[in-house]
Amino acid sequence: MTIFLILAPYGVYAALMMVVSATLSLAVAAALCLAVVALDAAKGRSIKILGLGSAIVFAGVAAYLGLVDPAMSASAVRLAVDCGIFALSLGSMLLRAPFTLQYALEVVPPETAAIPGFLRANYVITGAWTLSALLMIVGNLMTLYVPGLPYWSGLAIAFAARNSALYFTRWYPEYRKTRDIAARTAAAMSVQDL
Repeated sequence: MTIFLILAPYGVYAALMMVVSATLSLAVAAALCLAVVALDAAKGRSIKILGLGSAIVFAGVAAYLGLVDPAMSASAVRLAVDCGIFALSLGSMLLRAPFTLQYALEVVPPETAAIPGFLRANYVITGAWTLSALLMIVGNLMTLYVPGLPYWSGLAIAFAARNSALYFTRWYPEYRKTRDIAARTAAAMSVQDL
């Protein structure tokens, strides 16, 4: 359910971009981000960097469209949003607070959070989302600057990048857990051999 709430504003934004104005789709996405932030606050959870930051990105691009450049192309709007999300993701790692850590700390027991590899795993997962945003930027740049490139190609790149990051987010914690158990078992067996 958490991943649905995290991705819902982006899905709604992407779907609305195809049928309504960019300004309206951005405003709805910003409102959804704020609703998720409010839901977290109401349930006593922390305010997430990604949720609040995404609301600011969506609202900022909508304001730019409304006040500065209402004729901005859909590809340029997607590029601006993806650049904002990339900055949020990379910035969270540079500030030593990978955005996935906030979500992870709310769903794992304290003893799991205390494992030395836990923070590193969150850096890796946040890195996967950062790479995904970078690939979406590349897709948008291609639709802007490569003449004759089909419109759907940028959307296909974004879809593949986002779904790959989502798959990785689900796969990597289980991989780490299996790897850590194997390492502990090997260490225990080597101690028994002494």
